[in-house]
Amino acid sequence: MTVIEDADTDTAALAERAGRELEDAPALEILRWAADTFGKRFCVTSSMQDMVVAHLASRVQPGVDVLFLDTGYHFPETIGTRDAVAAVMDVNVVSLTPRQTVAEQDAEYGPRLYERNPDLCCALRKMQPLEDGLAAYDSWATGLRRDESPTRAGTPVVGWDAKRRKVKVSPIARWTEADVQSYVAEHGVLTNPLLADGYPSIGCAPCTRRVAPGEDARAGRWAGFAKTECGINV
Repeated sequence: MTVIEDADTDTAALAERAGRELEDAPALEILRWAADTFGKRFCVTSSMQDMVVAHLASRVQPGVDVLFLDTGYHFPETIGTRDAVAAVMDVNVVSLTPRQTVAEQDAEYGPRLYERNPDLCCALRKMQPLEDGLAAYDSWATGLRRDESPTRAGTPVVGWDAKRRKVKVSPIARWTEADVQSYVAEHGVLTNPLLADGYPSIGCAPCTRRVAPGEDARAGRWAGFAKTECGINV
């Protein structure tokens, strides 16, 4: 094995052990482990839907970096939430932008790529910027929850992302929507106003619709396509 492979094996084992040991731990304890283990090489990613994980992380690591994928296609409410978070929360918001502007992408691939090839659009405007942004970190926290969709039911609270060779932390994986709402109410956490307007899962404006009563929370994402994830979390 090379030195890098040895290090990856050790870190993967660390993550898998932490996932087992912290499975029933409170979210704050999971995040405290991550902050203590990785320090400034730990960050939070956020879609600016609700700021629960960022708020939790700021309690154990004030000024924690919060990475936001500014795709160029967001709802105005999402950009407004990002700006409010940067102004009032004890975090450092880092906006990650694609290598091409929307106009440059349109010139190369044609307008409305998201309608013709949403996987490629997500790869260009979400996955590649995230790969670039995460290069500075060894671990990051997400807001994934097991109850959100069948594709997320097996989310570990701490796991090893072999593709990115990083430790992925999902401190609220065991939470329910009721738990999230309770935390938001108790701590006055910022949330995207679209959550109260029929959008329980918020992505890029062209690819997100309101959800009808009884539908899965993520049913409004990429409606009409056999697509449930942008690729970041799979």
